[in-house]
Amino acid sequence: MNELIALLLGIIQGLTEFLPVSSSGHLELAKALTSAENISEKSLLFTIVLHAATALSTLVVFRKDIGDILKDLLSFKPNQSFYFSLYIVISMIPAALVGLFLEDLINSLFNQNILLVGAMLILTGGLLFLADRAKASAKSITASSATIIGLLQAVAILPGISRSGATIATAVLLGIDKEKAARFSFLMVIPLIFGSMAKSILDADNLIINDSLSPLLIGFVTAFITGIIACKWMIAIVKKAQLSYFSYYCFIVGLTAIVISLL
Repeated sequence: MNELIALLLGIIQGLTEFLPVSSSGHLELAKALTSAENISEKSLLFTIVLHAATALSTLVVFRKDIGDILKDLLSFKPNQSFYFSLYIVISMIPAALVGLFLEDLINSLFNQNILLVGAMLILTGGLLFLADRAKASAKSITASSATIIGLLQAVAILPGISRSGATIATAVLLGIDKEKAARFSFLMVIPLIFGSMAKSILDADNLIINDSLSPLLIGFVTAFITGIIACKWMIAIVKKAQLSYFSYYCFIVGLTAIVISLL
């Protein structure tokens, strides 16, 4: 992998991890359009580095929230942070089960399947369109809503379905306050990202480092910086009820991908 492709994939990962347009779907499209068939086969380490960068950017953006949660948890009292953390654990269960028991099936879908990516992007666009028109509400996360949001996070493992888009849209449609929905969506994925990274490292026979470390460094720095920008931007977008712009984008890219796949 050369530096230019590393830069491109770093930008795509950093932006689309938080913006509701599906990072996995865009990476699959990028692989297909750049004819980089060997990326998924030879870049496990690069993929881990990109996910580490976006996970770190989430920690940076929400460092105060995470610090407050940890502080409250250490008080060992059933306070707001305790229940918030409990709801995050509940939301993780569906995706964790899918990752553990359906890993081979999921991996088979990540084979530059442009038709699937296009269809799932259109589905993501539909969710965003509906969420943007939902009535404003100030509900908080509950155990039941965390379960439903977690189920959508599990479905979002499919390439083309935006994890942030699906979870935020679901939360908003359930009547949860938009800012709380965005905050919960971004915080709930942190343990899953680090868990997935650890599993990938443990399962790998070996992690092959390219001849040069520069693509890894470029990808990490690019994904980290663009991740911070996209995460902050997404929070503002959700609060201003501007998700419909991304729904139109998903519709256009999804339809384009479907047309390309049929040519």
